[in-house]
Amino acid sequence: MSHPAMLVVVFVALQHLGFLVLEMFLWTKPAGLRAFRLTPEFAAQSRALAANQGLYNGFLAAGLIYGLCVQSREIVLLFLAFVIVAGAYGAATVNKRIFFLQALPAMAAAMLVSWR
Repeated sequence: MSHPAMLVVVFVALQHLGFLVLEMFLWTKPAGLRAFRLTPEFAAQSRALAANQGLYNGFLAAGLIYGLCVQSREIVLLFLAFVIVAGAYGAATVNKRIFFLQALPAMAAAMLVSWR
């Protein structure tokens, strides 16, 4: 795997670690309210759902990091595919900007990882 490919994969993994922090720990705090454009009432009601979603984002990051550590193109591509599907679904069901924040960087990473 090339260095540029690895850098973009690391970027995607770091994004998902950031999502984990926002969703699990900052959901009801000013940073979380701003990032997700939430009211304090809605954030309080949906806190447990957000924490669960954050945990899944952590799993995506862990899979990408693991794939890089064991130098497995297949594992990295599998977890990038998960990110792309999650980003596309989020864009279709929640907000179109999710595609650009989540799916598009993962697609770029997948293209670089696949390129031999």
